[in-house]
Amino acid sequence: MDFGIVQFTSDRGLRAQHLAPLIEEAGFAAYYVPEHSHIPTKREAAHPRTGDETLPDERYTRTLDPWTSLAAAAAVTSRIELSTAVALPVQSDPLTLAKTIATLDHLSEGRLSLGVGFGWNLDELADHHVPAGRRRTMLREYLEAMRALWTQEEAEYHGEFVDFGPSWAWPKPSRTIAVNVGAAGTEKNFKWITRSADGWITTPGEADIEASVALLQQIWSDAGRDGAPQIVALDVRPDADRLARWEEIGVTRVLYGLPDKDVDTARAYLGKLAGKLTL
Repeated sequence: MDFGIVQFTSDRGLRAQHLAPLIEEAGFAAYYVPEHSHIPTKREAAHPRTGDETLPDERYTRTLDPWTSLAAAAAVTSRIELSTAVALPVQSDPLTLAKTIATLDHLSEGRLSLGVGFGWNLDELADHHVPAGRRRTMLREYLEAMRALWTQEEAEYHGEFVDFGPSWAWPKPSRTIAVNVGAAGTEKNFKWITRSADGWITTPGEADIEASVALLQQIWSDAGRDGAPQIVALDVRPDADRLARWEEIGVTRVLYGLPDKDVDTARAYLGKLAGKLTL
């Protein structure tokens, strides 16, 4: 089990090129950023944490583009993994997104992984012409089509939402780009993950995850998947007993947020956190 940092990026926080080196220097394994293209001011979709149209954080309206942020981080780091928690692939063109991700993987020398979501903000998805009731199918097709472009000499894909004939597309990622899904720990989501992804990212506030992890592992095994699913757990503050339990049940990475007002504040927090985790 290792540890990473997730930054809720915004135009009021530290830029990725200033924060990512601090994360690497402190000994963390990964740097994650989120994605929202925009937030419609009039919404019917309830936020999962507030239960209504109110947002728990204004940074939802100020989120930076994840791929640009990770590219900036890649240019000033050499070791940490770069990822998203979570990206919303169905809000982009799949051919263009596949190229962006493959290019970022190439520029970072194979340090990219993906955290993706189905999208809680149905109003945001609607502006991207994503049908709410089909967003899971749409995400599955996007991932399948992008994997074809990343791995096949002549790629093609024919689905309901993605359709293209034999095509050339380079660069090809140097290794398989792992895809983890940020979603509630339900049987439905775990069956989707087992079919179409490599692991699970917990949602904020999910601390009692032992039963959910066991369920995912059972579904994974029953489906005949090799190995074990990756499990990325969001945590608020380190607790030695909880972290020991998580490692024992198969959690592979734990993520922490951080204050990102300025370099000094972030560096001090990262140092203190690293000390508690004995990095």
